[in-house]
Amino acid sequence: MSQYSLAEFVSKTSEKDRGEGFFELESSRMLEVNLSGMVWTKMGSMIAYDGMIKFTREGMLEHGIGKLLKKTLSGEGVRLTKAEGNGHLYLADNGKKVTILDLRNESIFVNGNDLLAFQDSVKWDIKMMRKITGMMAGGLFNIKLEGTGLIAITTHYDPLTLKVTPEEPVITDPNATVAWSGHLMPEFRTDVSLKSFFGRGSGESIQMEFKGDGFVVVQPFEEVYLQGKAQ
Repeated sequence: MSQYSLAEFVSKTSEKDRGEGFFELESSRMLEVNLSGMVWTKMGSMIAYDGMIKFTREGMLEHGIGKLLKKTLSGEGVRLTKAEGNGHLYLADNGKKVTILDLRNESIFVNGNDLLAFQDSVKWDIKMMRKITGMMAGGLFNIKLEGTGLIAITTHYDPLTLKVTPEEPVITDPNATVAWSGHLMPEFRTDVSLKSFFGRGSGESIQMEFKGDGFVVVQPFEEVYLQGKAQ
């Protein structure tokens, strides 16, 4: 059989069940959800599915008035879709690389634009970065995920995780920061002298400073946010 035949193409690109459980990587840029029940997904991330699956846009008051107010403040903010039923669900986000994380009574902050999906057993809340809202167009927000269950995050290209210690704080570009330990609270600062070297925006350079014990995840790409949306 020719290596370029239609049959060979179908064989090479066909869906493969790896038996990895509820979440599995169909490829480095595509998440397969072996659905039997319910999962939260980023709105617009579904690319295909089979079986009997019902999709419902998150209700305005589904998570209470507190989260509704936070979603209003964060513009488009966290737009979620509930997928319920039985079947195989395939998710992707603009060709970004997908990473699966298994939380075991742990917590992590994730940039709101980089959260692809999570199990219903995982608790979540929107955390606005108040100090930075006036510094960047549209501000910035993140999601705190905690408890036990699977989550899937996305990055442009391969992520890099940096260790944070009391002796060695880590400073990052907010537009390249993807996630960090659930107990770390970054501080924001500006530095006029670095505006031409650190960050893409005009004016003062905005930086995130992480202190304590933990980690921070960055990507080799700067996402630009306008009115709560990533461009």
